[in-house]
Amino acid sequence: MSQVTITLPDGSSRAVSAGAPVREVASAISPRLASAALAAVVDDRMVDLSCPLEADARVRIVTPDSPEALDLYRHSTAHLLAAAVTNLFPGVQCGIGPATDEGFFYDFVVPRPFVPEDLDAIERKMRELAQQDLPYQRQMWPREEAKRFFGDRGETLKVQLIEEKTQGQPLVSCYTIRDRDTFVDFCTGPHVPSTGKLKAFTLLGTSNAYWKGDARNQPMQRIYGTAFLSEKELQAHLQRLEEAKRRDHRKIGREQKLFMFHPWAPGATFWLAKGTVLYNTLADYMRSVLVPAGYIEVRAPIVFNKALWERSGHWQHYRQNMFLVESEGEQLGLKAMNCPGHFLMYSSEMRSYRDLPIRFHEQTPLHRNEASGVLSGLTRVRQFSQDDAHCFVMESQIGEEVERLLRLVQRVYGDFGLSPEMKLSTRPPEFLGTVEQWNHAEAELTRALEAAGAPYTINAGDGAFYGPKIDFDVTDAIGRKWQCATIQLDYMQAERFDLTYVGADNAEHRPVIIHRAIFGSFERFIALLIEQFAGAWPLWLAPVQAVVLPISDRHLDYARQVGERLAASGLRIEIDERQEKIGYKIREAQLQKVPYMLVTGDREAAEGTVSVRSRSAGDLGARLVDAFIADALDEIRRKDVGAPARAEVKA
Repeated sequence: MSQVTITLPDGSSRAVSAGAPVREVASAISPRLASAALAAVVDDRMVDLSCPLEADARVRIVTPDSPEALDLYRHSTAHLLAAAVTNLFPGVQCGIGPATDEGFFYDFVVPRPFVPEDLDAIERKMRELAQQDLPYQRQMWPREEAKRFFGDRGETLKVQLIEEKTQGQPLVSCYTIRDRDTFVDFCTGPHVPSTGKLKAFTLLGTSNAYWKGDARNQPMQRIYGTAFLSEKELQAHLQRLEEAKRRDHRKIGREQKLFMFHPWAPGATFWLAKGTVLYNTLADYMRSVLVPAGYIEVRAPIVFNKALWERSGHWQHYRQNMFLVESEGEQLGLKAMNCPGHFLMYSSEMRSYRDLPIRFHEQTPLHRNEASGVLSGLTRVRQFSQDDAHCFVMESQIGEEVERLLRLVQRVYGDFGLSPEMKLSTRPPEFLGTVEQWNHAEAELTRALEAAGAPYTINAGDGAFYGPKIDFDVTDAIGRKWQCATIQLDYMQAERFDLTYVGADNAEHRPVIIHRAIFGSFERFIALLIEQFAGAWPLWLAPVQAVVLPISDRHLDYARQVGERLAASGLRIEIDERQEKIGYKIREAQLQKVPYMLVTGDREAAEGTVSVRSRSAGDLGARLVDAFIADALDEIRRKDVGAPARAEVKA
């Protein structure tokens, strides 16, 4: 029998019989490895342990310690979920069931929505199938046979997938759990060897869904779940989910009366009084950062003739996501981004190389026609505003300008106690411009990142088609990543809008455009901050910075005097004039997470003081009013965010 040579990660090699399954390699190395083996990576392709080795290859055995293991577990658990559903609910039609960053889901066509009792029964069935240690088996079927098989079962969606994904292939990959009667699915795999490997999983909930995410397609029910390599990791994750519920910006937004939504304005935020204070605080903060940095604030129209969107390319490629209106026979679109308006402003007069960089900044509302099914609190809305800016620079200024931007982003996020992680996204397979332009732009971005002295990763091939970009992720207090700031180079729109400047050689040249946002959208950034601080705002951001609490009605006059002095100093204050006991007022203020509570009684009125109670530090004792004001203003000036209330998740 012929043999093939297998090269292992440590560089050693072994000879095995041609056609031997990968699991024999694991068994030959050690019984312990064979027991832990889940799959294998053969020449950079992950395969089942049953995959035959037909030629010389590099082989790495995948175990629970491997980086691929978690996705493999979750994908196999999604199949386990589908097996349980099809066993309990005969006649359901299966959609797709991928692994995700948080777990997995599977979509089904069912005659009625799933209810909580269904999920309990499904999870019990999953555990029953897992305890039976049933094998996952890959079978290669003739394409037409597979289509007939799923068609005869009424699985029209599987037939559609086979037609779309296997054109020109004589055989298609299908997986069973034990046999076709228990479960079978069209899937490229790989999967763990058997259901017995799956122990730490749970189902989380359901939602409505549509085939391929398109509301015009078949309605479906989606079941969400999660799986981990150990029960300990699963419990830690579930604890994080509970903490996320506690911090949910929608819940805290209601409790603190920051914002609301209404079905008559879907996807548009009603900023209530306290929320408007918070919003304006952030907007003014951003202006205070940008104006000294050389930015010019501008305001472009909200509605433009379709000719602008045709010029920018949005009419051809983005029109379905825009709100369109008609007036006096003209087709118009609400602006979904600020870029085209800024290009018109730039081109409104002759520009010289001496004028560059030119930096336009804008905070006006934008509108995007998001599907109603994806709207979610402040994180997915139809109307929003960005701290948007466009910098027009010469090619030679790219590196210096990007370095300035990186330091600006670091400074802004530092003021909120956030540490951004940077990713450099490079040239995609399809791109505009020349390779030389891209090489230069990527080199300049790399130089700027290194000059900023912050670590970054390369996101190869993920640049926008018009230029490379730097994206920023921040990790919040419970370990979730949020994508916020972005810096993007653009070589395309200067051509489309015929933007020029006169160089030192008296010839016309194209500027390079840098699109950048630091907060991203105000709405999404406020959602991040609410959940980061769990509604316990640092003093400089708090909509109400201090509440004055008179002990009884006879202390009201003094409380009002104190309130007037605080307000005159610029502090945002309230006076609780309700006829309630002081303990009740303190508890209410504590629940609203007001940073400082100032109690006024007989002694305080006589001595010109307030008894200060800190939300975080408790009773601080009596202070002269002016002393409290001075200390509070100093805390605001320092933008002291303290340590956000982090979730203690036991791993």
